[in-house]
Amino acid sequence: MSRLHRHPHGAQRGMVLISSMLLLLVVTILALAIFRNSGVEEKIAGNEREKERALHAAESAQQYAEWWLSSGLGATTPIVCNSVVLVTTPASGQVCANTLPTIVTNGLVANLPWQVNGANVGVAYTPPNMILNTAGGANNYYQTPLFYISYLGLTADSTTSNYKLLYQVDAAGYGGSANAVAVVESTYYVTSGVCNLGAIGGC
Repeated sequence: MSRLHRHPHGAQRGMVLISSMLLLLVVTILALAIFRNSGVEEKIAGNEREKERALHAAESAQQYAEWWLSSGLGATTPIVCNSVVLVTTPASGQVCANTLPTIVTNGLVANLPWQVNGANVGVAYTPPNMILNTAGGANNYYQTPLFYISYLGLTADSTTSNYKLLYQVDAAGYGGSANAVAVVESTYYVTSGVCNLGAIGGC
């Protein structure tokens, strides 16, 4: 009697097909994970860039305000600020008798736009070469940086006969969208010389 010999070639081909499909599935999953990860990293990098641009815009407005004060241009009687003022000359600004609302985040006056009695306030300062466009863009900024100077009072310098005019400078800057915003704050003083009753705020 003769025996029939079965060859497992068909079964082997089936196993190779299954293994190939599983390997293809694993490679596809890895490729999708890498693609998704690169997209997330790109968004993170973009957000960090916008954050830095907003911070630099805010700092430029803050530095301008401090320069304006140090130039002696702020040594005027503080006024009640109730509107937004545009910097139209290289030496524009204002000193406010009223402070910004006390709603703060991490110690900063972060509720924007800044308002006093329902009116937007601050000084809008556009640094040189800044491109403004609310539609956004790679090199565009959403809005003009703002600063707000509050007069805090007069204090004596214990080491000299001079007096210091104290100010609080708040500044806000935007990146390419309304969601990319930074707020900075500093306390700044200007030496006023020997105190006299005619000085800002009195003695």
